[in-house]
Amino acid sequence: MPALDNHPGARQDLAWCAALWLMVLLLDASGADAWFTRLYGSAQGFAWRNHWLTSNVMHQGGRWTSWVLFGIVIVAVWRPWPAVAQLPASTRAWWLACTVLCLMLISTVKYLSLTSCPWDLREFGGVAQWVSHWAWGVPDGGPGRCFPSGHASGAFAFAAGYFALRETAPRYARAWLIIILVLGAAFGWAQLMRGAHHLSHTLWTAAICWTVTVLTFHGTRSGRNPLKQ
Repeated sequence: MPALDNHPGARQDLAWCAALWLMVLLLDASGADAWFTRLYGSAQGFAWRNHWLTSNVMHQGGRWTSWVLFGIVIVAVWRPWPAVAQLPASTRAWWLACTVLCLMLISTVKYLSLTSCPWDLREFGGVAQWVSHWAWGVPDGGPGRCFPSGHASGAFAFAAGYFALRETAPRYARAWLIIILVLGAAFGWAQLMRGAHHLSHTLWTAAICWTVTVLTFHGTRSGRNPLKQ
């Protein structure tokens, strides 16, 4: 199999991976992560935690939106509309498999995580202390299981649709990418306002999902254009 960076678009895709991980690193190292969280939290907690907009519309509504996106992927794989029907079955299957992989990976990492939610921190009325996300295996004294953002994965995990469509249906691909980026940012910001996640939790989710998608997309391609196989 040819080198990964020899595939069309691979260098640009990998560059975006590097940019996302750099943003994650800078957010943690600069202390900006705490600054963003303090915009919405105080010693009394987070005023937006149970607000109807962030809790009902963005949080609960976001879950339903994610299921709608997943339903679209299922349809694209089994009953594709004309723009998707041009894709070989293997590419459509990869689209679904990669999406499921990203969702499961984020859920697994979150389940095993020792990082607690912002609303569990002492600064905001909880019991946990601040611990860098790069300090692997270091507990913060709280309940954990709050890193990275599972809610944001309900959008970012669907990035595979952009890669699957961008060669045969670029307009659909761009529209799909814009939708998942806007939704992911909205989901992440709502959780930041509620104290459910730091901004870095959302960026970690975006970086993990994008990286997994890029590596599996280019890693499973041969030297030929897979859309013409």
